Amino acid sequence: MPYELWYWPGTPGRGEFVRLSLEAGGIDYIDQSFEQPDALMTDIKTRVPEPFAPPYLVADDLVIAQVANILLYLGDEHGLAPKDKAGRYFAHQVELTITDMTAEAHDTHHPVELMSYYEDQKPEAKRRAADFRDNRISKFMGWFERALERSSGDWMTGGKWCYADLSLFQLVDGIRYAFPKRMKALEGDWPKLIALYDRVAKLPELQDYLGSDRRQPYGDGIFRHYPELDAA
Repeated sequence: MPYELWYWPGTPGRGEFVRLSLEAGGIDYIDQSFEQPDALMTDIKTRVPEPFAPPYLVADDLVIAQVANILLYLGDEHGLAPKDKAGRYFAHQVELTITDMTAEAHDTHHPVELMSYYEDQKPEAKRRAADFRDNRISKFMGWFERALERSSGDWMTGGKWCYADLSLFQLVDGIRYAFPKRMKALEGDWPKLIALYDRVAKLPELQDYLGSDRRQPYGDGIFRHYPELDAA
């Protein structure tokens, strides 16, 4: 029976981190943001336990929410993570760090109130984005780069890709979209991370998906491009 992936319709958002692993793993799933785009808020309230927010994955009697938690499950069930304990928990650690950076990227355009428009908090967003550009991007990406330098292979946990590598691809892609000038200025500092991004982009397992309309464009989601928030 295929999994059900539930997420907000019309934006890649956090659901994209899960989609990449489902697609690369050749895992049968139904993307309900396409199949039932108007049913999310009704469905979420019927689930036990009730997820705090999407994305969530329905796997028979299991309801699994939070990106890192979903990917931990898929890694265990479908071989998308190392089998050894150290590698398994390091992949999860990387994913949790990606989650932290994703939240900070979101907060550059919504630093004060989540439910208010960006236009209602522009001065605060400009200040938050400057700190993200000047300090936080390099702090996070530098850590990923050092982790790759210490890896025993081309991937974060060694010689085979895992779900954390796919999520790093999505993170870099999203930050490139939101802050193209800043990323262009900094990427030379992270040759191993950018090489990993390029390897994921060329994975045979992802070519059909990346070239399809299931790979949704960025817009009013986590990663947004406001020219006034970007600078080299």
